[in-house]
Amino acid sequence: MADDSIIQLPSMSSAIALAGYGEANIKFLSQQTGANLVLRGQELLISGTPKQVELAKKLVRSLENLWSKGNNISSADILTARQALDTNTEDQLQDLQRDILAKTRRGFEIRAKTFHQRQYIDALRRRDLTFCIGPAGTGKTYLAVVMAVQALLSNQFERLILTRPAVEAGEKLGFLPGDLQQKVNPYLRPLYDAINEFIDPEKVPNLIEREIIEVAPLAYMRGRTLNNAFIIVDEAQNTTPAQMKMVLTRLGFNSRMVITGDITQTDLPLHQKSGLDVALQILRNVEGIAICEFSQKDVVRHPLVQRIVAAYEKYET
Repeated sequence: MADDSIIQLPSMSSAIALAGYGEANIKFLSQQTGANLVLRGQELLISGTPKQVELAKKLVRSLENLWSKGNNISSADILTARQALDTNTEDQLQDLQRDILAKTRRGFEIRAKTFHQRQYIDALRRRDLTFCIGPAGTGKTYLAVVMAVQALLSNQFERLILTRPAVEAGEKLGFLPGDLQQKVNPYLRPLYDAINEFIDPEKVPNLIEREIIEVAPLAYMRGRTLNNAFIIVDEAQNTTPAQMKMVLTRLGFNSRMVITGDITQTDLPLHQKSGLDVALQILRNVEGIAICEFSQKDVVRHPLVQRIVAAYEKYET
């Protein structure tokens, strides 16, 4: 028995937000519910069995906090909303959607898109040391930079320190052209990109010169005590156990440290243990340390990235 329903959207901007690029969201909502969804102007037509139509209506309504304001909706938002419906956690979903972490210089709102991301944000707000592990595209580094920049701009910390081991792709810094800054910039580019979304790129060099923002290879942390700082250690799967112990023991007073990485993607030599892996084994039950773990379900990049990660996980198991 077929059933039909119409949802009247309040504006064209809300219709565009719900539809997504090339109406990708409409197609994804159809896949998630089994219903047939057609967007005509500001009218969303839903057809299918009564059960399919009811699920589609609930799913669309659960996203209303986003599309009603013209905010972009991603497949991750839809999957999280579906998870909330399946687990009767709609109240938590509403809290997640309303919790705006920051706005970019272009005015885009940044918020957690999955429940695991929300747990990560809570840890970043409350814990002095947080580990976050998971595949590419889950927002590990980006969300840490968002929280760090906001904390810096609100004078919660005096410095923002971003560091990562420069061993990716098997390259040695000594063989790269240019001075030290030019040598390490390719490794640190993702961190600069995230910072530039919130701070005018023209102002960043001045902040670096004044050491308010420090972006440096991990080796530069040795022998220091990092007080009054928000520290992000990125790509930590490429640290050795000695390097990881070194950087963890740099944590000073009124400081917060975030360690991010993907333990399945180490660039270390085959015989070398990952410092991140070892640290997780040693510190998992230490009081005051948060460990957040993402999966391919938390990928918030292009939907194809999620499928790529899932395919690799299946191949590697």
